[in-house]
Amino acid sequence: MRERRKALERRAVAITFLVALQTLATIFFVADVAGDIAADGWSMHLFVESCATAALLAGVVFGTLQLRWLVVRARLDEAAVATARGAMSDLVRQRFLDWQLTGAEADVALFALKGFDAAEIACLRGAASGTIRAQLASIYAKAGVHSQVGLMATMVEDLVEAPN
Repeated sequence: MRERRKALERRAVAITFLVALQTLATIFFVADVAGDIAADGWSMHLFVESCATAALLAGVVFGTLQLRWLVVRARLDEAAVATARGAMSDLVRQRFLDWQLTGAEADVALFALKGFDAAEIACLRGAASGTIRAQLASIYAKAGVHSQVGLMATMVEDLVEAPN
């Protein structure tokens, strides 16, 4: 999700820069056409130049609308991620309570859900690998699964709706 957000931010910066350049060009051409009309009156050349200026103005409007859409989309994405993060956190806490995990088991289970293996969890917790493996075995038994992947799948299963 961070990659998507960064891509949206890069796109927004690029469009902002482009719209700013188009706005400056539009101001220049509007002033130029107005000056030429005031000095020489209408001609085919000024008609074509006016059409090009109108097209440039349309590009500014479209670019501004596109930029606004990107900002709204980024905000919606952030809200969706925050909602999902909250739902996942609530689900994890509830499952840990349902499974009656001890405090230490809950810590180990959280590391396992984050994808750490037993050796990494042992290092992070300052515990022996055998202790962590025993805690993981207890967690898996309480959760009714046989592996770390099963533990992760159990958590995700409640968040994903089955198609009707």
